[in-house]
Amino acid sequence: MQILYILRTIAMYVYMFGYMLLFYGTLRRAEKAAAAGDRETVRQIVNYHIPRWCQGLLRVAGVKMTVEGVENIPASGPVVFVGNHRSYFDIPIMLVALDHPHGILAKEELANIPLLSRWMNLLGCVYVKREDVRGSLQALKDAADVVKNGESFTIFPEGTRYKGVEGGAGEFKAGAFRIAIKTGAPVVPVAISGARALYEDHSCIVRPGSVRVTILPAIRTAGMKKEEQTQLPQAVRQNILAAMSRLEQTIL
Repeated sequence: MQILYILRTIAMYVYMFGYMLLFYGTLRRAEKAAAAGDRETVRQIVNYHIPRWCQGLLRVAGVKMTVEGVENIPASGPVVFVGNHRSYFDIPIMLVALDHPHGILAKEELANIPLLSRWMNLLGCVYVKREDVRGSLQALKDAADVVKNGESFTIFPEGTRYKGVEGGAGEFKAGAFRIAIKTGAPVVPVAISGARALYEDHSCIVRPGSVRVTILPAIRTAGMKKEEQTQLPQAVRQNILAAMSRLEQTIL
């Protein structure tokens, strides 16, 4: 059985980079459109190809995903999606589960992966070097600028993957919420359950499994009092933990 899991893992990586090579011409067309200021063409290409690529990736990996609460995403205006983070799979999961693919606050190492980084640039991702305080502040400012320009954005406020027990989450850092507070955009919490069991729990060998995503009601930040702003990270964390607890009880 282990050899089948290894073969599935190889197939996933072949697909991941094979898709990007196959549609390299489309990538170049989108980059030329971006250079010319044609945001609509870029948006059309990104909104079609990135979810399609991620859906295929999840399919090859044997992931069955259930998404609840899409109706909680505000119909107009940019929002800041905030998710818990336990797995590398969280990124493709978020790119498929939400209304559209949105830019992500991602670790700097992803900027060095050929082809992938170019698609991420088109998506509007912002890279952060975690140990660089000044660089982190600049990344938050750049992300806020994305939201100011009318685009929604995704953050994982724990700053790194949580390695504790299933159903838990690390500290939600306040800095990430400045993106929403500074722009007045609503925060939409997203609870992801089951992602770590797909990959990290098995020495980074892919195993089929189920993931459940719950998109929770939006939290308004416009007009928030200072005390409410201070409490926002913990309030969002508690909402996500409660949603994950409900998911586990449903599974049991």
